[in-house]
Amino acid sequence: MTSTLRHEGVPGSDEAGKAGEYTARTQKRPGRWLALSVLVLAVLLVAVDATVLGLATPYISEDLEPSGTQLLWIGDVYSFVIAGLLVSMGSLGDRIGRKRLLLIGATAFGAISVLNAYATTPELMILARALLGVAGATLMPATLALIRNLFHDPRERSLAIGIWGATASAGTAVGPVVGGFLLEHFWWGSVFLINVPVMLVLVPVGIKLLPESRNPNPGPWDLASVALSLVGMIGIVYAVKELAMHGFAWQPVAVGLLGAGALYGFVRRQLRMPIPLLDMRLFRDRGFSAAVAADLLTVFGMSGLVFFLSQYLQLVQGRGPFEAGLAELPAAVGAVGAGLVAGSAARRYSVRAVVSGGLAAVGLALAALTVLDRSTGYPLLGTALLAVGVGAGFSFTVTADVILSSVPKEQAGAASAVSETAYELGAALGIALLGSVVTGVYAGFTGPAGTPAGAHESLGGAVEAATKLPAHTSRALLDAARTSFVDGLALASGIGAVVLLATAAAAWFLLKGQKLETGAQ
Repeated sequence: MTSTLRHEGVPGSDEAGKAGEYTARTQKRPGRWLALSVLVLAVLLVAVDATVLGLATPYISEDLEPSGTQLLWIGDVYSFVIAGLLVSMGSLGDRIGRKRLLLIGATAFGAISVLNAYATTPELMILARALLGVAGATLMPATLALIRNLFHDPRERSLAIGIWGATASAGTAVGPVVGGFLLEHFWWGSVFLINVPVMLVLVPVGIKLLPESRNPNPGPWDLASVALSLVGMIGIVYAVKELAMHGFAWQPVAVGLLGAGALYGFVRRQLRMPIPLLDMRLFRDRGFSAAVAADLLTVFGMSGLVFFLSQYLQLVQGRGPFEAGLAELPAAVGAVGAGLVAGSAARRYSVRAVVSGGLAAVGLALAALTVLDRSTGYPLLGTALLAVGVGAGFSFTVTADVILSSVPKEQAGAASAVSETAYELGAALGIALLGSVVTGVYAGFTGPAGTPAGAHESLGGAVEAATKLPAHTSRALLDAARTSFVDGLALASGIGAVVLLATAAAAWFLLKGQKLETGAQ
């Protein structure tokens, strides 16, 4: 792998000279750890938002009465939009300045969170989530790119990435607990308002502490490439979602072909441009490509569990939102711990051992969850969630390090955006495909006479319908609906397990010989 120092243009071949220059460069950022605290606030903003939506879904379903399709759109339109814009926004940050883009995005994220909180119809909620995706697309690439430019020491950078990832995991813990507390005492929109105080701290502190960084020779921000990227990503994901949900139809096929054509045009345009929006040559690096693919498939395999777990805990097992949030803590705790030591473990053993081992742990945990039923005890569920968190923490932290260290710092924004695009695309496809598996299995349940059609749309709809039926009919309806929902969740977990175990095996071969940089380089 080409070293970071060579990318940054450190002159001379003498090792002592390199070491001296290296030390000097690392000492030019005395406030880098304080600056990191601002970046992790931005990560916290996004992570909390992603987790509180799952907890609030039953309440949104009851209040706004979305159809099953609308409910899935509420869940994944954010990922659709963010996946389509991440590469463009990462490249924009390289051009106009990552600090500037981060602060603009954080301000917009906080403001649009208020719109999410006060949405009054399913359509308005979907629009609000889409706009939040536009703002969110500015945040994650900018934070990783700034880490790449703040921390020149590879070991320090690994620790910084670990803290960055651990904060995201901590956000997944804070989100359900705080969100659960709010849901038990206030209306569901309150869970989105917790983004506002974070933004109010992040922006003024970021203005003071964050250094600006950008590509010194960025070239123009090509709007045609932006449009092709957006149309391509959204077209592909929309087609997959519709085909998975409703079966073969010409409209989604046509949209999918349009998306594929747009992505093909995007790639060709990048290869021909003297200074492209995204340098496609990055994918020639085997480690870079393998890390991106591992991220995408990992998130895809986990999405069914992540999106529907809160509904299982609340609507099947009858836990309150605060208790459900606490029940999900082991995954976040495991991810925080693993993220902080992942870089050291990868240097001591190997990149492929840590990534493949982490992915295998997630796969085995998902396989264990295929035995879920309505009365599954918490020891099995909590242990499986802990394994998911540890495995994902190891894998995501090391792959992020591999991706960042594979590119020159001037292209850090674009590379970070590719990493985040893989994550968001995996989430969108996972919710679309595995979510459709759960929804499809659920919709096939046989209810008692008098079961309204809306009960087959979602489990939340069935719970709402049951309150309007006689006691005997209500119990029969809920028994059938909950059993069918758990069957769908178990099937989605099984599919996820197969995907994760296959990805672990592929990573073992594709990451062979891959190493993280050390200070000695």
